[in-house]
This record gives sequence, C-alpha cells and structure tokens, in this order.
Amino acid sequence: MERRQFLKGAALAGGAAAASTLAAPAIAQERIEWRLVTSWPKGLPGAGTGVDRLVERINTMSGGRLHITTFAAGELVPALRCMDAVMDGTAEMGHDASFYHHGKDPAFSIFFAVPFGMTAQEQFAWIAFGGGAELWDELNAKYGIVAFPAGQTSAQSFGWFKREINSMADFQGLKMRIPGLGGDLIQRVGGSAVLLPGGEIFAALQSGAIDAAEFIGPLNDLALGFQQVCKISYGPGVQEPGGMMQMMVNRAKYQELPADLQEIIKVACWQMHEDMKVEYDYGSGRTMETLRLEHGVEFLRLNREVLEGLGKAAGEMVQDMYDNGDDYMRRLWQSYFASRENTMRFLRFNEQAFLNARTLDFAFPSRGLG
Repeated sequence: MERRQFLKGAALAGGAAAASTLAAPAIAQERIEWRLVTSWPKGLPGAGTGVDRLVERINTMSGGRLHITTFAAGELVPALRCMDAVMDGTAEMGHDASFYHHGKDPAFSIFFAVPFGMTAQEQFAWIAFGGGAELWDELNAKYGIVAFPAGQTSAQSFGWFKREINSMADFQGLKMRIPGLGGDLIQRVGGSAVLLPGGEIFAALQSGAIDAAEFIGPLNDLALGFQQVCKISYGPGVQEPGGMMQMMVNRAKYQELPADLQEIIKVACWQMHEDMKVEYDYGSGRTMETLRLEHGVEFLRLNREVLEGLGKAAGEMVQDMYDNGDDYMRRLWQSYFASRENTMRFLRFNEQAFLNARTLDFAFPSRGLG
C-alpha cells in the first residue's frame, strides 16, 4: 500500500468515524459507552487494525453492555497525548507504546522494550509469570491508570537511513526519530533522538529534519511511505528486540465496572497481544519482498563492530539507571534481569540453537514444491 493511498484512506475513515459518532442515537440506559484514543493513524496495519479487532471483541463479548468508540491519532487528542487523555477522563481507554511517556518516568520505557533486553516471548513471560505485572501496576497506579499488554511488535527493525552505518563514528551528529531507551542509547553514542508520532515521520525525513527513523518494521514502513525517502533499512532492531504495546484504562472507571466486564477487557487485551505479534511476524516478511523488489530497498545488517559498540553503550546505560535509581527502579531492574536470565537459559539451549540449525547447508522444501 502506497503512503498516499494509505493516508487518504485514513482521512476518509477518520471522517466517517467522526460523522457516525455525531449521529449516534441516544445511549441505552443499560449500556456503558466508553471512548478509546490511540497513537496510530486510522487503519495502520498491526497497531491500528489490532485496536479495531480488540474493540469488536469487547463489544461482542460483553453482549453490547460495554460499547467502545475508537478515535485514531489526532481525532480526539494528539497522538502522543493518549496517557494524559486517560488520566484526565477525556477518554476511558488509550492504546499506545509506554515509552512515549519516558518523560513522565523512564520506568515506562522498560515495559515497552530494553535495548539488548528481552525478546517478545521473554518479555511476556516476565509480565505473566515473573512479577512484571505487579511492578507495572505499581507504577501505573501513581498516574491513575490500569494497563494491560495489548499488542506485540515482535523484533523491530533498527531503522531507515539515508546513508550507511559502518562504524560507531557514523552515529556522531545523526538526527534519528527514536523514542524511549533506544533514544537514550542513540544520544549516548553521539546522535540526537527525536520523538515523533508515526504519522509525522515521513515529512521529517523528507524535509531533512531527521536523518534516520525507526518505526516498528516493514509492515508499517511501507504503508507510511519511508521507502520513498530512504533506500536503506537496517537490522537487527537491538533497540527494541520485542515491543509490548499497552492498553491503558482510567483506574477509577475500570474499578466501577462489574467483575465480568473487567475480565473481558483483560482477556481481550491479552488476546490482542498475541494477534498483533503474529500479524507483524507474517506481514513483515512478505512486505520485505515488496520493498526490495518493487522499491529497490536494501536490507542491511549492522556489522559486528557496531553491534558490540551499541551493546556496550546499552549495558552502561542500564547500569547507570540502576545505580542512580530510586528503590522502585532498582527493584524493577532486579526483577527484569532475573526473568531475562531465567528465560534465556532454555531459549539459548533450544530455540536459538534451532534457528542456527535452520541456517545450515542442507536441502529443504520451499514454496516451490513440485
């Protein structure tokens, strides 16, 4: 999907959504009406379409008792103001990436992704079984919200660049759109991190306001048109080895709901987490071929010198956060790395070894079975 077509469709869909909202009939007395704001352009593959599925699921599972109306980025509040909207009651729910709130507390970024940290499955294991959910709730309670895992980008791309990155010196002076701890990492190695919502990245690349940008991976990148400005896409996304999206709910409003509706929201969010991950896993591989064959994009891998340089800087960054953190930050990092070490033990022995084995030189059937 070309960027122009995608954005035109998003605008038409947004207008239709606004019109249908204004024309809505009187609310039935027994039905609870909620608003959900997102950080994503209307219809964005993965993040945007995942929200659409979630809302449909909640509306259906609740038997219409809880009805949610969705507002894409900019329709009700700006893309990066979702958390504020949920906190102040402008909307009851908000879907975004927690690292957008790094300025409120750097701990929010840890619950999205940590450079050289945990993969998608390792991170979810920490949340579900390793004590991560309790620490996350402790943080969110300070801001009057409840949050659930609600989407997973899987391992992201490192980003789009106008020139090659062959050494650590190439980061000096580089202006890159990259939020959260990944942004802190780029600044640590000599670059400048810029926070922009997805819908504003193309224009910033085109104008030269930024030299590079990362935004999830091929499935979204094609829709947003980055290939029209840059022809180099780097991997692996060491800055975000697994990005956990979140669904925020106003804490007071959530607690007012009957127990079954609370559970429906939680279960629907957790299902969305798995839905979105496999949508990105499947769609990104297919889209890579479109970008390569039809748009001349080069998919390059960061070399060993750069990977080791970034890894060293990331380790120093995390150690500094721990050493200079308060009691909560220290407990958070201790829990994070205890879970990371635990899950890595078996994944290295089994899954990583299998992925390595799959690259060995032996014949194996492919799509062209005959």
